[in-house]
Amino acid sequence: MAESHGNAHGATAHTEADGGHKAPFPPFQKETFASQLVSLTIAFVALYLISSRLALPRVRQTIDDRENTIKGDLAQAQKLKDDSDAALKAYEAELAAARARAQAIGNETREKLNAAAEAERKALEERLSVKLADAEKTIASTRAAAMSNVRGIASDAATAIVQQLTGATPDSKLVDSAVDASMKG
Repeated sequence: MAESHGNAHGATAHTEADGGHKAPFPPFQKETFASQLVSLTIAFVALYLISSRLALPRVRQTIDDRENTIKGDLAQAQKLKDDSDAALKAYEAELAAARARAQAIGNETREKLNAAAEAERKALEERLSVKLADAEKTIASTRAAAMSNVRGIASDAATAIVQQLTGATPDSKLVDSAVDASMKG
């Protein structure tokens, strides 16, 4: 029924009906169309039954498992988020309490140090006052000793000056009275 014709490029095969014209494409032949629809329906029903009984339950189970896993993961993530939020709040509260304690300790320490510094300053002032009083006494006694020596030195110097200028030794009582008058003012 089929003839093979050659051409310049090689041999090709095609189907021709008797009489020299081509036969229609087999799925579109009117004579076999009804049986093809029945075969297609049977194949579709069989494929549907196989997939609905075997494949679709597995796919549905996989989807359900996946959905349950996602829900579980989301619930666990929410729980962990809530736990971390609670831990953060507790941390912030503890941090605020620690800051308050540190502030109180700092204030208490500052007050203690200020009191200690004040007490030490007063003690130092007292020691310095005692030393100052002792120094003033020492200065006064040194001044008195120096002044008594100054009177003698001034008398000796005045006597030496008068003797040098006049060539005669002056009266010591007269020199002492002149030095006393000069020292008083």
